[in-house]
This record gives sequence, C-alpha cells and structure tokens, in this order.
Amino acid sequence: MADDTPTPSRDCLEYFENPNPERDYTIRIRIPEFTCLCPKTGQPDFATLNLEYVPEERCVELKSLKLYVWSFRDEGAFHEAVTNQILADLVAGMSPRFARLTAEFNVRGGIYTTIVSEHRAEGWSASQPVVLP
Repeated sequence: MADDTPTPSRDCLEYFENPNPERDYTIRIRIPEFTCLCPKTGQPDFATLNLEYVPEERCVELKSLKLYVWSFRDEGAFHEAVTNQILADLVAGMSPRFARLTAEFNVRGGIYTTIVSEHRAEGWSASQPVVLP
C-alpha cells in the first residue's frame, strides 16, 4: 500500500489568482504549530506565526503553506533568519502589495522572542480607514 502522506518541502508553495485584485484587502493567517531546531543545541523551538498580507495578483494556497511550514521541523535555524526566509519565499511567490510575518517564539531559558518582518511593494501605501459617524 502506497503512503499518500504529503512530504514537507520548500518547493511546495502554490498560489491562486486573487479573486479581487482591484481592491486592497487583508488576509490574516495564524499558524500556531511552527517548529524548527535551535542551531546551537538541536532542541526544538516552537512558535506561532501570524501572516498578514494584501495580495496583488496571487494568494497563497493554505495546504501548500502548511506543507512548506512543516519543512522547517528538522532544520536548525535562528529565529531571525527563519522568519525572514519564510517572508522572502512568500513575497517571491506572490508579490503582495504588503506582507508582515510575526513569529512569536515560546520561552527558552526565560526569554521570549518575537520577530516581525515586513514587505511593502514600491509605491504602495495603505488606504486611509473610513471614519463612520
């Protein structure tokens, strides 16, 4: 019997056409089970990733994002490097108007680490919020 379990891979990210490219809107994705390995000790590091982005032409497909995130489980990575790598890979694949990845790592040695990495397309700025009476 063949094993149909998806294999985690960095090459698995897939995208689909933005259904409303004429409008700025924000997609928020929470990934509460991110893991990688500490490059110094080999012990697991756990984090919640919060991705926010304003799409241009493409949106990330969620199952492929899950498989992509799994690909870091057995890899040693500093928090700063892995956060920026994930954002860079997503920006390269979908060229969003704006993207922010916040990685909130669990406590290790009494220290919590939060990394925030952002991308803004050249010339893009957020619309002003509508003030209702």
